[in-house]
Amino acid sequence: MSAVAAAPRPALRALHRALVGTRPGLVGLAVIIGVGAGVGSVLFHELILGVTWLVTGREDYSGAGRVPTEHLPALGVWFLLVAPVLGGLVYGPLVQRFAPEARGHGVPEVMVAVARRGGRIPATVAGVKALASGICIGTGGSVGREGPIVQIGSALGSAIGQWLRVPSTRLVLMVACGAAGGISATFDAPISGVVFGLELILRSFGAEAFGVLVISSVTANVTAELIAGDRAILTLPHFELGSAAQLPLYALLGLLAGLLGWAFARILYRIEDVCDAVWRGPEWLRPAVGGLLLGALLLALPQMYGVGYPVLEGAIEGRYVFGFLLLLVIGKIVAASLTIGIGGSGGVFAPSLFIGGTAGTAFGVAAAAAFPALHLDPGAFGLVGMAAVFAGAAHAPITAVLIVFELTGDYALILPLMAAVVLATGLSHLVSRDDIYTLKLLRRGIDLAADTPTDEALRWVTVGEVMRPLDPADDGGASPADGRPQPGAGGPLTPDTPVHDVLDLLAAHRGAGLPVRETPDGPLLGTLAEHDVLDHLRGVGSTGRG
Repeated sequence: MSAVAAAPRPALRALHRALVGTRPGLVGLAVIIGVGAGVGSVLFHELILGVTWLVTGREDYSGAGRVPTEHLPALGVWFLLVAPVLGGLVYGPLVQRFAPEARGHGVPEVMVAVARRGGRIPATVAGVKALASGICIGTGGSVGREGPIVQIGSALGSAIGQWLRVPSTRLVLMVACGAAGGISATFDAPISGVVFGLELILRSFGAEAFGVLVISSVTANVTAELIAGDRAILTLPHFELGSAAQLPLYALLGLLAGLLGWAFARILYRIEDVCDAVWRGPEWLRPAVGGLLLGALLLALPQMYGVGYPVLEGAIEGRYVFGFLLLLVIGKIVAASLTIGIGGSGGVFAPSLFIGGTAGTAFGVAAAAAFPALHLDPGAFGLVGMAAVFAGAAHAPITAVLIVFELTGDYALILPLMAAVVLATGLSHLVSRDDIYTLKLLRRGIDLAADTPTDEALRWVTVGEVMRPLDPADDGGASPADGRPQPGAGGPLTPDTPVHDVLDLLAAHRGAGLPVRETPDGPLLGTLAEHDVLDHLRGVGSTGRG
């Protein structure tokens, strides 16, 4: 009986080694994460639709105008004042009790987990982020679902990797796989998902990383397609570049969009600072009390309810006049910033697209009136503005170009699109080196922009992953003649010590291996020398992290 019970163990160990230690195993993990991200994206979307319908009687209220909810007609339009308060009473305590990391827009938390924690994200973040963001958006929070699904997918990838005890070099790739899969499944944009994971999460490009992110992104997209069918989040018209004479206007739009993206990031955190300074109560109550302000804004401008994609579509299709377009731009900046400032949970990706689309269309309306001979289409400027403002806010030009290209499936505007995005990114970089994501971290004292490639590669790697294990046949007293590094006088180190923290110690004992022990008096596990770290850095280069 014991032999039968013990029989599966060698097979399980072999399976674990195959998953953790081989490239085919990494591909298999990318597929698993992609399936999870695809399912998670669909469920998260359905949660938002369900909460929105429960509160408003519609799956998306933003395009309905100021109308009463069908479920509480006695409240009339005043339900707009009540909904954010009730939502805050639910998700505020949830976030505060179980996962404070789920507050805010999510992507910066994933970035710092990759850069500083070796991809380790608490498993509870996925569930709490989904519930908190779904309730926040469904009850009127004027934020997006893309940031949350990035954090949800990344937390899923991290949880799987931590359960399997994969090394940090692979765990960060699994986190990026979850992020790529989330973007891919949400936007139906697999290429954008891959580039988002490389450009914003890993913040570098590498052959191995590119390969596994492609697999995860495609798998997530196919999974979501099989479950939900056609799920286009935006239905946008076809536009063409009338003539090369229009390009200078698109270039000007790019410069203005870069400044607008930069301004959005600054206003977002300025409003958060004001909320921090004013609020003196418990954090769990902050979203509910702040919900009164958000509700008042929704009463005045109900188009700010939730993500707002129907309103964005209407702007690009030409349904709104110039003055109202400007009102939508200002309204979204304030509403999104207020939602985050009061402790809400949701992304800034979609608000950036909304701000860019409405501002770009307004620019197009003004340009068409000023230059009637050019036969300009304001909606085309709206499409380009979507990408340019996001690029200016996030400093992610490749993702910005690809997301609009995949949303429209239209190559006709690629020249003005690329020109505007490059100019927006360049000007935003000149004004500030920090983007809407890294600025949040900088305010916490975490400066990712100052990290060197070596800092990034070693901060999240532990001694146990890089050390040279002790030969079981050796008694720990290796001689100089055997060619192995000698345990020096500078230890012992422990397996969970970050390599980044012992670089000076290694330099002081050049040529000698420092002993690695589980405890100071425990048995010798192995040694760590400078050349072990150098060998690791050479290997990391293929993943795009070094």
